[in-house]
Amino acid sequence: MSAQNNEDQAGDLLAEAVRLREENRLEDAREHLLALLARFPDDARVAYCTAEVHDMLGLESEAVPFYERCLGGRGLSDDDRRGALLGLGSTYRVLGRYPRAVDTLRLGVAQYPDDGGLQTFLAMALFNTGDHHEAMQILLRLLATTSHDPQVQLYRRAIEQYSKNLNETV
Repeated sequence: MSAQNNEDQAGDLLAEAVRLREENRLEDAREHLLALLARFPDDARVAYCTAEVHDMLGLESEAVPFYERCLGGRGLSDDDRRGALLGLGSTYRVLGRYPRAVDTLRLGVAQYPDDGGLQTFLAMALFNTGDHHEAMQILLRLLATTSHDPQVQLYRRAIEQYSKNLNETV
């Protein structure tokens, strides 16, 4: 079987797992994905979906190797890679592995600097490591640049300035 046929077949079977997940049949989706991953161990898309389902089931420790596998492989779309970095970083954080969470989320922010979700989870992980100053800077910058609240926008310049130096009292 050619590599393309193999990818097509994995894609068709993966669609079934996605359908099960969307129907909230998470345990069925998990079983389907584990079987699919046994057939297609190098398919990063399958590993990513497997990680997500484990996370959704509250099986964070079991999700980690699947996230690591998908990020170490090839074939993830840009959106899936972004989601996998956020998922892995968030999962490390939930497990109390804060330095690993920070490293993973920093990598995500470096690759996707405009992703507010990655920035938010990085700020939370930084808070957990005791780096409250940097966490606050990230959140203030994010608030200033993404909020549609008229009062936030009124003070946007000041908020952005304070995000650079929280100790400043201009």
